[in-house]
Amino acid sequence: MTSPDPDGLLAEQLLRLTRRVHRIQKRHLERNDLGVTPAQSRLLRTLAHYASPPRMADLAERLEVVPRAVTTLVDGLEAGGKVRRVPDPANRRVTRIELTAEGHTTLRELRGARRSAAEEILAPLTEKERQVLGVLLDTLIEGDCGTRC
Repeated sequence: MTSPDPDGLLAEQLLRLTRRVHRIQKRHLERNDLGVTPAQSRLLRTLAHYASPPRMADLAERLEVVPRAVTTLVDGLEAGGKVRRVPDPANRRVTRIELTAEGHTTLRELRGARRSAAEEILAPLTEKERQVLGVLLDTLIEGDCGTRC
């Protein structure tokens, strides 16, 4: 008889929660008919954190994906009028990506959809439980795992 693996159980619970979060967020995105995929919404949110338009390589690094994946996402968002490619003022061979007015509007709507999804996911928890969960998640996210990761 094998003993239970509490870390394995926790890992499985985290994976199941992550999948549930993605499903609920996707449903809220579709309900609001924003015309963006979850990956595109992540790129839009990432773009909003830059003070000046980033290069696609910067986005790929921040998103931890290959540059080709960013190109595909930008192509789709550009076709939908949410982002545009602009030349770098210091180096005309470099292209930067910026949000359009429609992109900013979509970003505001995305934030609303994410809040609605979060409310749905967190509904079973009390305010105190939410605070504890926030502290625990911060510890896991910011924790230094050294060579163990």
